[in-house]
Amino acid sequence: IGSRTVGMVLSVAVVLAYVALLTYVAVRARAAREFEEFSLAKRALPLALVFGSLAATYVGPGFSIGFVGRGFQSGFLFLGIGLAYSAQNILVGLFVAPRLRALKNCHTLGDAIGQKYDRKCQILAGVISVGLCAGFVAVMAKAGGDVLHDVFLLPRWSSVFIVVAVTALYTTFGGLRASVITDAFQFSSFAILLPIMLLFVLAFHLKGGAATFASQASAATTNGLHVTSPIEIIGLLAAFLLGETLIPPYANRALASGTTRISRNGFVLAGLFSVFWFMAMIALGISARSIIPADTGEDFVLLNLVKSVIPAGGYALLLVVLVSVVMSSLDSLLNAGAVAFTQDIVKPFVKLPDTSALNIGRAATIVIALIAAAGAVAVPSIIGGLLICYTIWAPAILPTLIIGLWIKRPHPLAGILSMGVGTVVAIMLWIILWLIFKYAYPSDVEIPPLVIIPAIGAALLAYALGHWIGRNKSGA
Repeated sequence: IGSRTVGMVLSVAVVLAYVALLTYVAVRARAAREFEEFSLAKRALPLALVFGSLAATYVGPGFSIGFVGRGFQSGFLFLGIGLAYSAQNILVGLFVAPRLRALKNCHTLGDAIGQKYDRKCQILAGVISVGLCAGFVAVMAKAGGDVLHDVFLLPRWSSVFIVVAVTALYTTFGGLRASVITDAFQFSSFAILLPIMLLFVLAFHLKGGAATFASQASAATTNGLHVTSPIEIIGLLAAFLLGETLIPPYANRALASGTTRISRNGFVLAGLFSVFWFMAMIALGISARSIIPADTGEDFVLLNLVKSVIPAGGYALLLVVLVSVVMSSLDSLLNAGAVAFTQDIVKPFVKLPDTSALNIGRAATIVIALIAAAGAVAVPSIIGGLLICYTIWAPAILPTLIIGLWIKRPHPLAGILSMGVGTVVAIMLWIILWLIFKYAYPSDVEIPPLVIIPAIGAALLAYALGHWIGRNKSGA
């Protein structure tokens, strides 16, 4: 009991010290004094901050805790699926982010869509953006709550509240600048410490060495291929290729970069880094198969592995890494949702002085944080929650955004129909399949991969219909 108490005290001390240091870094970043600084850091981010904050944002609990869990269950299958995300980031950097950055006076994706289509499209894109940001924040809050609950044995609701409250505090006052600087700071910690943990596990705790690792990898991958149907694999590839494409925090970094070249290179570098990150996380999951119980839940594989192999001091340090992983995604999503609410939902109706826009953005940060904290209890798992968000985001926004950036005069009706149909079809299909697999034909099949491709198809058809009607009306 004495050693356990010492370990608990050490863990609390280290985490509190880290939070204090993070708060100091955020304060040093300076509170935003105007909306342009709150939303886009005055469009002056250098390459190092764009790359570091992008990587810190996507390496949230899904791409760390979640990927370790999936590596534990399905081996290298999920590495192949994760590489679809890496390819997406590189493609966005090469072809889309520079076009987005080249647009003038854009604070959000809604702004970009509004410039290309009309104000109604901007408002609808803003509503979708804010809703999806709240959904992503709920997933991150659930993951952060799991970490604090597992370590300090706090009630889950209070664990979620603590993580969200601390992150919302510095994001509310510092805006994007504080988010980006703290993200870069946190990136430097977990990008070093988690790979070091992998080397530690492989060197000192994996009995049998490379032969054991290869055997466990083969068994896990075979199991993953056995329990995952080809259509689910195709759906997962589509979800990771398209589901996080230019979600609001990523779009904000493209828009906030100093130049189009910085925007392009930041996304390409972040995509390349993700390849090595996914390899490390999947390898940790596979290594855990011979160290922790086989029935460990996927969201607790990394935590249990850390408990099993790391001494008390190192365990406290790894806790800091996991907390930073959660907060680096959480702050970006809160800021992006608040900016989208102000710019895309409020400003089209009311002409706001800069001070009022800044205050509305800060208030929106707090409201989104509270809504997401309440919704965290409904998140099934980290990867499961992300897949639901991916399934709605891709058909709701991507066809309208990508086509709008590439053609000269897109028709507003096409944008409205595509966003509306994509959103409704994705949600309705998910509900229908959930009811079928819950009650009619009980099954553990993952629903989002079955939804995303039909929903994108419906969105594209709706876009084509709107474009055809708009062209005929303009030609009449």
